[in-house]
Amino acid sequence: MNDINVPLSDQFAPPDLLGRLTTELASLTPEVRKAATFVLENPNEVGVSSIREIATAADVKPNTLVRMARVLGFDGYEDFREPFRDEIRRGTASFPDRARWLQSISQSGKLGSLYADMVNSALRNIEETFAGIDETALKSAADDIWASRQVFVLGVGVNNSNARNFTYLASTGMEQFHPIPKPGSTAVDDLARADDRDVLIAITCKPYRSEVVEAVRIAREQGLTIVGMSDSPASPIVAGSQHGFVVAADTPQFFPSSVSTIALLETLLSFVIASADSEIVGRVKKFHERRHELGIYVEEEAG
Repeated sequence: MNDINVPLSDQFAPPDLLGRLTTELASLTPEVRKAATFVLENPNEVGVSSIREIATAADVKPNTLVRMARVLGFDGYEDFREPFRDEIRRGTASFPDRARWLQSISQSGKLGSLYADMVNSALRNIEETFAGIDETALKSAADDIWASRQVFVLGVGVNNSNARNFTYLASTGMEQFHPIPKPGSTAVDDLARADDRDVLIAITCKPYRSEVVEAVRIAREQGLTIVGMSDSPASPIVAGSQHGFVVAADTPQFFPSSVSTIALLETLLSFVIASADSEIVGRVKKFHERRHELGIYVEEEAG
């Protein structure tokens, strides 16, 4: 049997309860749905927090959690909470045993084996990437990024999307980030007026894209600080750069994996924000408040 899906004791295992709650979500009243959504997004809180703490965090009344529990057939919230507390007492409230999990899905057929291989490579890539990077190196790069006049983020192919995602996230609090190449332009043209006050974050993996390697070469000549991300320490955009980061990109498929690249970019951005002044917090808050005012987000319905 699959150790993930089969509880150790009774029929009420947290994964089963969360699955049932997901199934019922669309049919719940707005307030109960809000409570259920919080539980689904924060299952680890259920076993360690009181009903009042969960209600406050979910912005609902405690009785709403009781109603949610009754939807699943429990007499009250404490009965619903008990399996989560049991899991903590048994010491199983953690990530599943990866080896057993991968083994179980790989035995389910041809696609199960592919699924296991893809999951295993994604997890391994992230582990290998961060095992080779320490926080000092990330902080050093983040400090240079924050102190710069402009930050150009260069990627082509799939890494163009990764570069644009990074700059999009940064734009909620900072304005000096630019994804390149711009539509209808070339990276070297986009860097024409850049100098030693600026930073270039460049991304490419084997086989290295010539336009990225050439842009990094020219950027070095212009005095830019280079943050290179590639899958080898010998990569021409990592070797010789002020900040070089090696990402693991192995995959059973024909394309290099972007999982660790995205994780590293998100971590680097979090370090930049941590290195920034308190004004950033206000900018991000104002950015999202404006989106709420303009109706860009779907608001939770009132009960």
